[in-house]
Amino acid sequence: MFNNYDIVEMPLSVKRNRSIVENFLAKSDLRLDNMDYYAAVVDRESYAMLAGGGFKDDIIKCIAVDDSLRGTGMSQQLISHLMSQMNAQGHNSVKVFTKPGNIDIFESLGFKTLGESSKAILLENGLDGLSSYVSYLNGLKREGKNGIIVMNANPFTLGHQYLVEQAAAQVDNLYVIVVAEDKSLFSSDERQAMVTAGCAHLKNVTVCRGSSYIISAVTFPSYFIKQASDAALAQIELDLDITAKHIAPALGAKVRFVGSEPGDELTRDYNQAMKTMLPQRGIEVVELPRLERDGTHISASAVRRLLDEGCLNQAMKLVPATTVPYLVAWLANDALKQELDLTPKPGLVDTHDNGSHSDMDYAIMLKSIKALRPYFAQLAVMSYCECLPGASQLQNMGIDAEKKMLAATDGINTHRGALFSMGLAVVAACNILATGCSSNFLDQWSKIVTSIASQMPGSDNSHGNSVKAQHNVAGALDIARTGYSEMVNKWLKYYCDNCNDEHIKHKTLLLIMCSLDDTNVIHRAGFEMAQQVKQEAAHLLENFSIEGLEQMNQSFIARNISPGGAADMLSLTLFLSTLTKQDNN
Repeated sequence: MFNNYDIVEMPLSVKRNRSIVENFLAKSDLRLDNMDYYAAVVDRESYAMLAGGGFKDDIIKCIAVDDSLRGTGMSQQLISHLMSQMNAQGHNSVKVFTKPGNIDIFESLGFKTLGESSKAILLENGLDGLSSYVSYLNGLKREGKNGIIVMNANPFTLGHQYLVEQAAAQVDNLYVIVVAEDKSLFSSDERQAMVTAGCAHLKNVTVCRGSSYIISAVTFPSYFIKQASDAALAQIELDLDITAKHIAPALGAKVRFVGSEPGDELTRDYNQAMKTMLPQRGIEVVELPRLERDGTHISASAVRRLLDEGCLNQAMKLVPATTVPYLVAWLANDALKQELDLTPKPGLVDTHDNGSHSDMDYAIMLKSIKALRPYFAQLAVMSYCECLPGASQLQNMGIDAEKKMLAATDGINTHRGALFSMGLAVVAACNILATGCSSNFLDQWSKIVTSIASQMPGSDNSHGNSVKAQHNVAGALDIARTGYSEMVNKWLKYYCDNCNDEHIKHKTLLLIMCSLDDTNVIHRAGFEMAQQVKQEAAHLLENFSIEGLEQMNQSFIARNISPGGAADMLSLTLFLSTLTKQDNN
């Protein structure tokens, strides 16, 4: 029957392919959604597109068939092809949300219905799906009056903690399910850890890992629903149907707790739908008032805004102590990202070019920063106490983090220097924040860095040590053993004193380049050229312009110069600036 047709991949990165698919889907009142893979059924002679479908992660999307092929079994053929591709990518469980009228097609291929709404239905085929998650939850169930809270906790605040405490007082057992989808400022692992630590004092609370079956893109079939309001309602109905059919029964829960929502309209609608739908399914809905401070509700969005503004001290007032290390780790990671995004930079990777590097680019640098994020979080948590971790323990953790960084970058050394300096910075900062700052923050911070660095042996096989031995300049460890005195006394002061200058990051980088014996520059271009780089940076700083920076970048590229050490020190300066703002002392 299908001898005249082929199923071919349609890479959507190709503009012409994307246009063809969009036009074809529009005939079926569908919109093209985000895809990892898309396939089209085409006529062998005319190459006209007659059917199509794709997937994102483990979710089949955007299935459409031309009227001429309806009832021929082409839909099943296409879906089978997509399932084969998904299985090859390691997806043992395949999901699809579609219009209720298409249920027979998918049930004929072994899909089972998970949840329903008036405009959408969610089905699944395969192993390790919802049944596996339900089994996990069932293993946590205890006897008694049981309740559920679902939260994103991005990050976990005093408001979240208050909500859990109030709910826990009303039931025998409370299950807090942390949203699993990684579309938040903090990863699902970080949010899970924050909630677990923040609820540890409540003995009747169990923190559960989330899944794609609870408040996620899986239950948001917006690509085939025209009106945004209808799509939102479908999401709510699907999510609550799955909760009532599968999640609550697995935990023996008869109560679902929610926080009042004064600000977000969608969340208010969700709460209202909950109050209407869940009691009909035997689940009580209890809405608890949110915690206020100075007449304002404490919210995760307020914490995120303060972090973005570099106001750590103000953010700390809105979260439990157990959340603070994760805020510090985020600021460290963000400092690396700020340095990367700074454009233009001389000889360094930025958003415009790769500088003097043929082996790395912006995307690789982003992968590196992402790979280091868990390391900074681990350091922050273990250092947020009175006792500092030992130098040997930190070294072993650093070695492990470097391996993960190299794995993420296919062996390219992107942030080895930053890993060392920022790691020390995070440890010292968290120790001070945990024990209290009895004197000047920077003095204490420098002393702790000096103490740890003084216990660390040097590396024999690094480029920095080779340059140090040959030219008698200070290496990364030597600079750390001074407590980064030049950064504290000169570069950081300059940055903070001129923070309103729109080009202060560029200028601070140039200031660092003026005085730092950058072993990366010496290794790549020689000692004499490194001294010339200092002079060129000083001249440009005195006569600053973006055009001058762009010219310096081209000159550095031509001479294979990359001031990587200065970039690391800029990141460190940016990080320390968030800890030493006036309201943080």
